[in-house]
Amino acid sequence: MIASLAGEARFDVAALSLRKPAGACLAIRVVNERAHGLHVLRGVVQPDSVVLDAGAMVTAWHGQGVGYCATADLSREGLQAAADRALGWAAIVAAHRLFEGVDLPRPAARGVVRRAPLSRPLPPRHELLDCLRAESAALRCDPAIVHWAASLRLTESAQQLYVDGELVSDQWFSFVEPNAEATAARDGRSQTRTLGGQYNGFCMQGGAEVIDRSGLRGAGARIGREALQLLDAPNCPSGPMSLLLAPDQMLLQIHESIGHPLELDRILGDERNFAGTSFVSPDMFGSYQYGSALLNVSFQPDEPGEFASYAVDDEGEPAAAVRLIEAGVLMRPLGSPLSQARARAAGHALQGTANARACGWHRPPIDRMANINVEPGDSSLSDMIRATERGVLMRTNVSWSIDDSRNKFQFGCEWGQLIENGELGPVVRNPNYRGVSATFWRSLAAVGSPAEFERLGTPYCGKGEPGQVIRVGHAAPPCLFHGVDVFGAEQ
Repeated sequence: MIASLAGEARFDVAALSLRKPAGACLAIRVVNERAHGLHVLRGVVQPDSVVLDAGAMVTAWHGQGVGYCATADLSREGLQAAADRALGWAAIVAAHRLFEGVDLPRPAARGVVRRAPLSRPLPPRHELLDCLRAESAALRCDPAIVHWAASLRLTESAQQLYVDGELVSDQWFSFVEPNAEATAARDGRSQTRTLGGQYNGFCMQGGAEVIDRSGLRGAGARIGREALQLLDAPNCPSGPMSLLLAPDQMLLQIHESIGHPLELDRILGDERNFAGTSFVSPDMFGSYQYGSALLNVSFQPDEPGEFASYAVDDEGEPAAAVRLIEAGVLMRPLGSPLSQARARAAGHALQGTANARACGWHRPPIDRMANINVEPGDSSLSDMIRATERGVLMRTNVSWSIDDSRNKFQFGCEWGQLIENGELGPVVRNPNYRGVSATFWRSLAAVGSPAEFERLGTPYCGKGEPGQVIRVGHAAPPCLFHGVDVFGAEQ
């Protein structure tokens, strides 16, 4: 059986009464996580990867200061020591007037919010390994396939948030990440094709139904054939043309040129010396034309099954869906209550979102995207192909580069197909495109229908100092853009 957290004892923090000064507030976020990885590499079953992780982050609010301290010692003494240290950091912050003029928000207990994962039970380990073996064998459909692998990563996470000893949220999560890949090589050239991209684009919350929905079963033969097709395909042509992005490349486009630029702490300058800032400024909200009138983008942390769904964020804010971009107009940032308070102190009254998130018990929550989704339109994929005189359909991200302000970008895909005179044509290899976020979305000419809407995500969104790699979700239909700079990268 795949290991489960079900039935394991959890530490009852509510029974504790930690010492604190008058007027201080203590929040304790307890995380208990188990990850189980199965991997078949070149037909050989690899040793299981099992990771167990448990600990707590203590956040202290006192006066005009906030401080954090993480601990893996969940005894009363360990938590008290962490609380004392967090209070010490809060005092240092207050003394340095880092939040001068800011009305620091504090979490408020609202009764217990409980969340259990909705899923079908996973099959036994031997059945999952049989599936991976079968797909691994199917991947190597030709001697030119020089690398092939099939994998499955399963994670269960239990998280409780206590505010001044009172349980505020009790959430359980089940994350499923299937993937398969094949690399074909001949005459000094190689091409790779994958199920969910090199960064596990097909990942969701749930159980057996996620594996079924991913298409993992039966994918091996297709992925192997497509790697061979790419190996023999001509290089992608270059020049300005139409670009039709499949949902698994829209994932990356949304992530880099909408998700990161709209994080409010980045807009306020917090990431300046690490991952850059943003071309977005606080005065753009409510008026800036971010995209064409067809662009509607929502923050949807309450979407069932999507990879970054939750009931409350890591500071206790209830999850709620809100529009970030409406009819192309920028409406609100991805900003937690603390970032909203900082913006108000600088003269910007901005509404935000419940997006204070941390990658684990050992990191404090910061502004992070969760589920950022492009809402469907009314065009079918065939409609968009027929409307294209000359262009390329691109699928599955393979590379990306974007500047420090999340504006100028260059992205590459695994798979390309030419579109000429309204018809889908031959496969091309190494398809790439580049643009500027501030204008790229204004070239949006058509948005796919609900029937073609796909929920995807990635486990590998990096941000913060110290660094945090967190799960995010992105959903979208295929989208058509006109006048994009497309080019091939010969190899």
